[in-house]
Amino acid sequence: MTNEGLNRPKGFGEILDAAFTLCKQHFAKFFLIVLVLLGPIYLVQSLILLLSGTRFFRETVTGENLLDQTLNSFDATVNTTLSEDLATIGTGLLLLIFVPVAQAAILLAVSRLKHDEMFTVGHVVKQAFAKFWRILGASLIFELLLFAMIFIPSIAIMIISIISMFADPLSGIVMMVILLLGVGLTSAYFLSRWIFYLGSAVFDNDIPGLGRSWHLTRRNSWKVLGIFIVLWLIFFAVSLAFESIFIALLGNSVLYSIILNLVTLLTTMIFMVGYAVIYFDLKIRQDGSDLQDMIDDYQNTGNVK
Repeated sequence: MTNEGLNRPKGFGEILDAAFTLCKQHFAKFFLIVLVLLGPIYLVQSLILLLSGTRFFRETVTGENLLDQTLNSFDATVNTTLSEDLATIGTGLLLLIFVPVAQAAILLAVSRLKHDEMFTVGHVVKQAFAKFWRILGASLIFELLLFAMIFIPSIAIMIISIISMFADPLSGIVMMVILLLGVGLTSAYFLSRWIFYLGSAVFDNDIPGLGRSWHLTRRNSWKVLGIFIVLWLIFFAVSLAFESIFIALLGNSVLYSIILNLVTLLTTMIFMVGYAVIYFDLKIRQDGSDLQDMIDDYQNTGNVK
């Protein structure tokens, strides 16, 4: 893709096409960025599983046939051990820190492509780490806001619904579903308005960048949410397919975990490139919209005079 495709407003399908085209053309570099920054975290997780006694090639499970063994393997992923839980928690915490850094590196890489310039993995990773504390601060604020927006209302709804169920179980369940759906839609809306905080933190030195993101997504929030939902559905289907195939072959083994993590890195890379394409598309739209607003204001002022 030339810089021309990244320097004009695009429709819903064009954004998705641009993201997949960029991933295809620069696959090795984009994947290496994600692998360098996130791969070691998953590697440590695999080492913990191996040291805790999980077999490397195939974790055997009971079952009379392959279908039973596969279903039991899925059960094993739910009924985890303490070491597996600790590995998952540790991985999750590290990802909260380093995923935004990886996304910043992808943003910087796509920015160079937008200006028809080449990039090296080392250079954009170094640039991202130069902004590490700014990225971390903005990300923590964003994550805490989302946590408070989802967790606190959900807990309140569960408590109210449980109390209501004692009086009328059916009404309590219906009320819980409606209220949780409302919280989900509200959270999704604010997520679509605030999610581009990172671009503001990286390029505009704006922390936390929520206001700038809100401005960028005006009149486009549901479009942004729709694109992210489509990407998530694609990645969910891909992940489920790989998980179903390899858990049948390898069980809940370390090798299965490694393969699944590689698939996760691949889908994460595509999502990050898509995020970057949407961000620059919104910047083009809003910068043009702001310019038009200034022209309209000037013309209105001239007419008044």
